[in-house]
Amino acid sequence: MTQDPNQYLEQPFGHLHDLLAMHAAQRPEQMAFDDGAERLNWGEAVSLIHQIAAQLQADGLKKGQAVSILGTTSVRYALVYIASIVAGGCAAPLTTSATPKQLTAMMKDSGAQHLFIDSAKRAELMASGIALPQLSHIMLDKAAKDAPALYEWMAPAAHYKAPDIGPDDPYNIIYSSGTTGTPKGIVHSRLMRWRQAQTGGGYGMAGQVTLLSTPLYSNTTLGLFTPTIAYGGSTVLMGKFDVARWCTLCEAHRATHTMLVPVQYQRLMDFDGFEGFDTSSLQLKYCTSAPFSAELKREVLRRMHGGLVEIYSMTEGGVVCVLLAHEHPDKLHSVGQPWGGSEVITIDEASARLSNGAMGELVGRSPTMMSGYQNQPDKTKEASWYDEHGQRWQRMGDIGRVDADGFVILMGRSKDMIISGGFNIYPRDLEEALMAHDDVADAAVIGVPSRQWGETPLGFVVAEHGRALDCEDVLASTNAQLGKTQRLSALHQIAALPRSHIGKILKTELRAMVISDDK
Repeated sequence: MTQDPNQYLEQPFGHLHDLLAMHAAQRPEQMAFDDGAERLNWGEAVSLIHQIAAQLQADGLKKGQAVSILGTTSVRYALVYIASIVAGGCAAPLTTSATPKQLTAMMKDSGAQHLFIDSAKRAELMASGIALPQLSHIMLDKAAKDAPALYEWMAPAAHYKAPDIGPDDPYNIIYSSGTTGTPKGIVHSRLMRWRQAQTGGGYGMAGQVTLLSTPLYSNTTLGLFTPTIAYGGSTVLMGKFDVARWCTLCEAHRATHTMLVPVQYQRLMDFDGFEGFDTSSLQLKYCTSAPFSAELKREVLRRMHGGLVEIYSMTEGGVVCVLLAHEHPDKLHSVGQPWGGSEVITIDEASARLSNGAMGELVGRSPTMMSGYQNQPDKTKEASWYDEHGQRWQRMGDIGRVDADGFVILMGRSKDMIISGGFNIYPRDLEEALMAHDDVADAAVIGVPSRQWGETPLGFVVAEHGRALDCEDVLASTNAQLGKTQRLSALHQIAALPRSHIGKILKTELRAMVISDDK
C-alpha cells in the first residue's frame, strides 16, 4: 500500500485496518508502542493486532460486539483495544477504580463475550464473591490456571479477515465515571473517531512521539491516542503518573506531544526537579477533563516548551471547544471556541434559547455527537435538547456563556449550581476567589441545605505546603471580595480534595463528608 496517511485521512470515512496495513508497509521498524516493559515496532504491532483480531473472529465475535478490557495501561492493553475494532467489534475498556459490582454490571451491559484482564484485577474480582458473567478470560500479563495468556491464545495473522463495517458501527463503549450506581455506556461511532483522527494532520501528528500518562479507559487519553495511531506515530505508555518518571520519559523519548489533566500540570510545576530535565522536544501539550485555571495555563506556557491546547468536551464526545492558549493569551479564562463543526449556545431554565452572551446552560451539537447510551434510550433523551426546528443538541452539563468573539466561558457544572435565597451561585466564582488567597493551594465549593436560604455555599481548602490555615481569616478575606448573595457560610481545611483518575473533583465525596459530620 503506497497511500500517504495524510491524504488517506482526508476521506470522510475509512477503515483502521487499512491505516495499520499502511504503517506496517511504510514504517515497519519505527517504534509503535513502549510501556517500559515491552516495546514493539509497527511491523510487530500490526502482526500481533491481526493475530488477536483473527482469534476474536474465530471465537464468533459479532459485528459491533463489545470486547471488555480491564487492567493497567500497557502495550498489550493497547493491542487488544485496537484489535477489537479491527476485528469488527468494538472496544469496551472498563474503569479500574469501579467496584466489582459495577464492573460486573458493565460487562453484562456491554454484551461482551471476552474479558481481557491482568492478574491483579482478576484476583480482586475473584475475591469479591460477586457472581461474574460467563466470559472467556484472557490474561494480559501471565497465564492463569483457567485462563490463557494473550500471546498463547492468538490465532495466526493469516486467518484475519477485514470485516464489513460502516461509519455508524460502534468503535468503542466508554463507561462514564459515575460515583454511584452503574456508569452509563457511551457509544462512539467509527465515523466519530475517524473525524477525531483527521484532526491530527493540522497539529503536527505525522511522525510524533506521544507520551500518555492517563489510562486507556478514559476518553481523555483517546483524544490523543486515536490520531497518534492513525498517523503512525509512536506511543509511550505510562501505567501510573509520576512526575519524575514523566520527565525522564519525556527526555529519553524526545516526546513531541502529550496529554495531561490539570492536576498533573500542577504537580509538574510544583516539582523541584522539573527544570533539570530536557523537555525541549515538546511541540504541543494537551489538556482536558477538569477546570484548568488561567493562572496555571500562564505558568505552563511560561515554563514548558511548545504550544498548549485545551480541549473542552464531554465523554459523550462530538461537541468540542478548543483553546490554542499559546495563540490567545488574552482568553486563558475561557475554554476556547467551538471547533470541528461544533456549535455551542446557552438555554435558560425553561429550556428556551438565550441571546448571544447571556449566561445559561450550555448545549451543543456537531456532526459527530455520540450515538447514545448503551441500552438506555431514556438517558439518551434526557441528555438531549431539541431546538425550535426539532434538531437535537447535547446538554453539556455546564453553566456558562459565549463571549462576543465566540469563546466559551464556564461558570460551573449545572448540577453543582447553588440556589441560595432565590439567587444562582456558581461554585467556580467562589473557588477562584479562594484560590487567590496566598495560603490556599486547592479549593472546592458545594451547596449544603440551609433553613434560612434553602442552600448555602460551603468551602473546602487545601493549604500550601500542608501548613495549618486560619480558616476564619481566609473566610473573611474571601467573602470581602464576593457579592452579598455569594458569600461562603463556612470553610473547612482538608489534606487533599478527593479527585477521580483524571483529576475531577469528586463533590459527591465532599457532600458525603458533610453528611457524615452531621450524624
